[in-house]
Amino acid sequence: MTFLHYIAEGTANAGNAEMLDSIQDSAQKASGVLEGGLHYMKKALPLIAVALVILVVGILISRLIAKVVGKAVSRSNVNGAAKSFLVSLIKIILYVVVVIMALSVLNVPMSSIITILGAAGLAISLALQNCLSNLSGGFIILFTKPFTTGDIIELDGSVGTVRDIGIFYTKIMTFDNKTVFMPNGKVTEAKIINYTETPTRRIDMSFCISYSSDFNKAKEVILGIIAEEKLILKDPAPIVRMSSHNSSSVSVDVLVWVNNGDFLTEKYNMTEAVKAAFDANGIEIPFTQLDIHVKDKI
Repeated sequence: MTFLHYIAEGTANAGNAEMLDSIQDSAQKASGVLEGGLHYMKKALPLIAVALVILVVGILISRLIAKVVGKAVSRSNVNGAAKSFLVSLIKIILYVVVVIMALSVLNVPMSSIITILGAAGLAISLALQNCLSNLSGGFIILFTKPFTTGDIIELDGSVGTVRDIGIFYTKIMTFDNKTVFMPNGKVTEAKIINYTETPTRRIDMSFCISYSSDFNKAKEVILGIIAEEKLILKDPAPIVRMSSHNSSSVSVDVLVWVNNGDFLTEKYNMTEAVKAAFDANGIEIPFTQLDIHVKDKI
């Protein structure tokens, strides 16, 4: 064997020895970490058991409290959607409190918990900005009650019956059977007209007669129709007055009061009855017309 062979063999043996030493060091470190983990688990096991007991018992108590609150709210006049929202909100708050109590038992620093919750809340609020706006809008609607389920309202150009007030959206069924879902964030910022807030509603109509027609006669005819209509209320008293002089007609305003449910029916009844009565009594309703005069050429 040459000198070079001896050198190569010695180098290989030295490399194997270093590899074995490295493996032994890694095994010792892993063993130390494992022993440390087991030692920590032995010390922390009672704390973990207490934290689990707090977690389980806390969740059960939270559910019980939420159930009691739900029954208490059911006895009040709070809307059903508001009840569900309130119970869910209370349950979430109680769950968060229980989790914080369990973590504090495990000696997790309270400052770290608050920091994590704050960071999570900020991230969620930025990611769900529109949803949070609708959520707060739903909260405002449910507890300020500008309208309730079943009311007829006008909202952002849509007129219909409120079918449901949800946490994020308000559902409106229009009179032509269309379903409109309005985000609650926009509802709280929009102009809301509630037609069923009061039991009665006034019908405002205007009829035009020609200057050649007798206004007093037209007034008597309209008052006679009002007297025969059973849906029109006697109090407040109806009003029939001349309202304006137009370029080719005289406007007669007719103001009558009805119950909310009779509004459309009576409006149609009055419009049809006035037209028929004007025709029968020779009262002219002017309309736009164009007269063409043809002159002979000279």
